Amino acid sequence: MSSNIVRSRIVPNLSKIYKKYNNNCGRRDFSSDVVSGAPKKEPIIASQSIVGDLTAPPEVAAEEAASQDAGRKSPWRFLKYGIVATLTGVTAGAGYVTYAYSSDEIEEKTKALRESVNYTAGDQNYPGLLYSTVLNVPAKATELYLDLRRLVEEQVRGFTEPTSDKLLPDLHPAEQHVFTLVLDLNETLLYSDWKRDRGWRTFKRPGVDAFLEHMAKFYEIVVYSDQLNMYVDPDGKHYRDLSKLNRDPAKILYVSGHAFESSLQPENSVPIKPYKLESDDTALLDLIPFLEYVARNSPADIRTVLASYEKKDIAKEFLERSKDYQRRMQEQRQHSRFWRL
Repeated sequence: MSSNIVRSRIVPNLSKIYKKYNNNCGRRDFSSDVVSGAPKKEPIIASQSIVGDLTAPPEVAAEEAASQDAGRKSPWRFLKYGIVATLTGVTAGAGYVTYAYSSDEIEEKTKALRESVNYTAGDQNYPGLLYSTVLNVPAKATELYLDLRRLVEEQVRGFTEPTSDKLLPDLHPAEQHVFTLVLDLNETLLYSDWKRDRGWRTFKRPGVDAFLEHMAKFYEIVVYSDQLNMYVDPDGKHYRDLSKLNRDPAKILYVSGHAFESSLQPENSVPIKPYKLESDDTALLDLIPFLEYVARNSPADIRTVLASYEKKDIAKEFLERSKDYQRRMQEQRQHSRFWRL
């Protein structure tokens, strides 16, 4: 009886186990232990497989590693950006100061700051040393800036200012009455043109030879130029300072296609049309009558004469005045002749 009860309990269990193994991993043979009713042994699982199951997926591990790297790099990134921002700000500030103030002005404004370099902490404690450092660093930087600026300005001054206070030697006592005619080279006497296929070419203005030959009889001629030294020596900054000529300003005439823009003494300027390769240009020849009249009559101050033209075309205006003068003289002669009759 008891054997029948045990067998009836084993058979249902075997059928359940059989179905389970058929569904999960196919049909398998049973050992004698199961049939005999011996307890089933649990499989032994290695600790390595347990650790492997607990390991994080690759994607999560990569994200964690990236976040750790970002955490380590972020302080250096901020430091790098801070250094770049500081250098940019210092450069921009130095550029503005250089543009807005002269060296003397900066030296005067920073006098108190630069004197703080001599400050030393009374006792070598941390607050005193920190205060001394805070004062000394900007003061030293200002001193360095001023030294570098003076050095650069000295180098530039050699190209932008005349080599001497007197560009021309003293006139002979017998020539003190002679007027000085200052002529611009580019677009007044010549025109320089550059093209890719042929390079530089220089063209003389129509009538320039006759003009110079005739004016040399009446004037001391000086030619100014801002061309490259492949043509003539450069004069530095492209402004004409007639006061450096060592000549009486009352006897200087400056003829240029850009007279009022390029001269520091516009009251001595004689404007002329800029030459742009026009084949029918006669501007130089048209100016001869006026210049010859000035040289022959020797006005006390040429600046007064030029002011009467009020920046007009002097050649045309002088011609109109000459015609008007001749007409009035002819009318006076006719009027006096009428009264004689």
